[in-house]
Amino acid sequence: MKGTANKASSFLTKYAMVIALVIVFVLFAYLTDWRLLYPQNMSNLMLQNGYVLVMACGMLLCILTGGNIDLSIGSVICLVGGLAAVMITNMSMNPILTIVICLVVGLLVGVWQGYWIGYVRIPPFITTLGGMFIFRGIGRLILDNKTVAIQDSTFLNIFTKYIKIPGLDDGETVYSALIVGVVAALFVLFSTAKNRRERAKNGYRQNSMVWDYLKAGIIAALILYYCYLLSQYRGISVMLVWVVAICLIYNFITAKTAFGRYFYAVGGNEKATKLSGINTDKIYFIAYANMGLLAGLCGLLNAARVGSVNGSTGTSFEMDAIGACFIGGASAYGGSGTVGGVVIGALLLGVINMGMSILGIGDSWQYVVKGGVLLVAVIFDVVTSRKSGK
Repeated sequence: MKGTANKASSFLTKYAMVIALVIVFVLFAYLTDWRLLYPQNMSNLMLQNGYVLVMACGMLLCILTGGNIDLSIGSVICLVGGLAAVMITNMSMNPILTIVICLVVGLLVGVWQGYWIGYVRIPPFITTLGGMFIFRGIGRLILDNKTVAIQDSTFLNIFTKYIKIPGLDDGETVYSALIVGVVAALFVLFSTAKNRRERAKNGYRQNSMVWDYLKAGIIAALILYYCYLLSQYRGISVMLVWVVAICLIYNFITAKTAFGRYFYAVGGNEKATKLSGINTDKIYFIAYANMGLLAGLCGLLNAARVGSVNGSTGTSFEMDAIGACFIGGASAYGGSGTVGGVVIGALLLGVINMGMSILGIGDSWQYVVKGGVLLVAVIFDVVTSRKSGK
């Protein structure tokens, strides 16, 4: 009985946020008379939270190094988005060149902050707090405290166009989205089978076959259903492709590469990591340089989606990214967290936002609920960490 109880407790701890996401999703679907499941709403759920997912992938690396965060990314989004808007609209620059310049600017911002944090060892909170004010001010100076619209079709299409194949997607149903869903679902099942074979070959311990295939089947079914909904409303957006690509890349880095494990090592025990020959200063530097680059990309994604930029663009965006990481299971002390968890955290926040918006609940209560969810998630992490003796 004790062993069964321990297994149940371990299961609830590991999948707590997944269970919370399912409960919250079903609750809001019911409260909204299932309007939450409308194809347009399901499409917008990912688009409205795309910037959160991209930012959170970068924020995760910062948090892994010891619970550190970057408070400046909302301001960097304003700076980069404002620069793109002015260059394209006011200066009539080539949109491709503009995108390259803006990404370089975001990277340079990250390099600047990474230098002070990694090599001079200024605390990340202080460095990025200063950056939050500096880059917001520069962004407003670039915009001249005005709202600048972006109407260049090339720029907008790179980030917001819906993918449609001529001859296949000419009707009301976008069949290409269904095809993508089938391919993605089969890939999930194939990857599960391949991983089980490799683990068995190497003699590694693994879950029961029933559990692994049940989990893979549920994920595959959800992918198919989501792609079906997308096929009923305009299909797959290029922005979704950007977001999925970023998540997959960072999941590979953190889960499959030795370099990705360095971030966990620094957060777990920095002194031991340094003694093992790893340059911890460089890890801090890379984490924040990378965060600047992704913030620059988010500035472009947000500018394209909204179609304009002003001095308030990006306000509190960093809080959404931080919240997604902690709600998704990243430890407040660093050393643990996954990209998959970040996706769960971002979707949970997104469902809360969309569900409350459909119900006509104001922004004030949305902030209250999101803050409460974040607090509960961090308390859960701290309590479980103490019980496990970490």
